[in-house]
Amino acid sequence: MELKLLRRPTVYVLGRQTAQTAEIDRFLADHGVSWSSDTSVAAELLTETAGRVCYMSFAKPRPGGNAAYLTHIKEVGHGSVLEHAVWNLLLTGISRSLSHELVRHRAGFGYSQLSQRYVDESVAEYVEPDIIANDPDLHAVFEDAVRHAHAAYLKLSELMNEKLGDRVTATAAMLPVDADKTTKRKAARQAARSVLPNATETKIFVTANGRALRHFLEQRGSRGAEPEIRKLAGAILDVLQTESPNLFGDYERLQLPDGTFEITTPYPKV
Repeated sequence: MELKLLRRPTVYVLGRQTAQTAEIDRFLADHGVSWSSDTSVAAELLTETAGRVCYMSFAKPRPGGNAAYLTHIKEVGHGSVLEHAVWNLLLTGISRSLSHELVRHRAGFGYSQLSQRYVDESVAEYVEPDIIANDPDLHAVFEDAVRHAHAAYLKLSELMNEKLGDRVTATAAMLPVDADKTTKRKAARQAARSVLPNATETKIFVTANGRALRHFLEQRGSRGAEPEIRKLAGAILDVLQTESPNLFGDYERLQLPDGTFEITTPYPKV
């Protein structure tokens, strides 16, 4: 059996906001003011608009445009306006262990994760921690462990599918005797998954706002965070700094003695 061992997550941007600039202009006209932002990024425009609504400061914009405005927002900690910026991200190449930590971030996040009850895990993909992958002896132990766990999953799935095909066994297993193939297949997979390790690769669709994402980056990008999720935080930061430099450009990477990086910012806890 060929195993696919993964070491890096992949982040896909599946959705980003669009701004209805005509409606912004209509609001401004209704209130007798004229204003425009110099950013073409909807998340940045909407965040600035939200902030200006709080103080009706459209008529007297501070110098420096959107970048200066959002920097000031971060300086004074007016983080609530960052909640109006939203992204839809698909994360792959992460372990179940990581996803257990990720979904602890509740406020400002929404999740839809691959279901092991419905999805066949017979394709062998596992996430190997760097500290194990970089040592031949540790790697050998890891590979042997996941190989055996995966073989057990395949065997359990096969045997249960056979047994659940029998009407008597199906009744004993508390399944209806006339259960369809999908029901039986789900029953087999949901039981067989119990032998799969935390290293099993998963996929998760994440929707999050700008403030929640900043909190995630600071918590999971710190040197004390678990290495895999710290790596994910770095990958997400790469995407967000491209998507919205004015909201996330203040973050920097600080190299640690082990060669990895932590994420730092002069504006924490916005």
